[in-house]
Amino acid sequence: MSIDRKSEIIGKVLSPAVRLWLRSQVDSVEELQFQILGRDRQILRGYIPEIFLSSTRAIYQGLHLREVKLQGENIRINIGQIIKGKPLQLLEPIKVTGEVGVYEADLHASLSSSLLSNAFTDLLLTLLELSGHLQSNFILEKYRVSWQNVNLYTDKFVLDGTLTDATENSQPISIRAGLKLVNRQTLLLHPIEMEVLPDLFPNTLTEFEVDLGEDVDLKTLSLENGKLFCCGGLLVRS
Repeated sequence: MSIDRKSEIIGKVLSPAVRLWLRSQVDSVEELQFQILGRDRQILRGYIPEIFLSSTRAIYQGLHLREVKLQGENIRINIGQIIKGKPLQLLEPIKVTGEVGVYEADLHASLSSSLLSNAFTDLLLTLLELSGHLQSNFILEKYRVSWQNVNLYTDKFVLDGTLTDATENSQPISIRAGLKLVNRQTLLLHPIEMEVLPDLFPNTLTEFEVDLGEDVDLKTLSLENGKLFCCGGLLVRS
């Protein structure tokens, strides 16, 4: 951690508040470094021009993120309350840009998180509905969905899991799809292959576009053997 030399006095107050706030956003982090850029008069008005952040092996809501490098700009904070010992708060949304690398092993470790497992289950239901199986949600309510494996390749990702019924009989499920960035807010899954109760859900879907929302601004996204890398921006709302 380092502070602009022109703000060393304020840094004694601000840097602990920033570190505490950053750590409060994650479950755990192995290494956390940040650099605050700004002058005393700017920070005294509650304005931080820039913050650079890097972390290794962070866990956010159960998601394991091995490599993160971020930059935030034009940050408005509650400096008056911070000086009085209160926690840091963001007063306005901020644009964050940077790079994130996620490894296959990290995804495996993240499967126990409800955030990731629910996202995979939602993806499964969406793909089934788009295949024309409008009652898929009702049918799958009779099963417990569990995800066991995530594999990353240069041309596709593979999700493997099981459906378990009330009698504890299990059947395998699988989603295999290529992943491509169409534009800064849209991902394309193509081609898509699914194996989910094939007698009930024959797969007729070959592609699906994922709208990431207006707060996302992805520049690059690439799959490698065992790794997913993305670079871009995100609007962080307080």
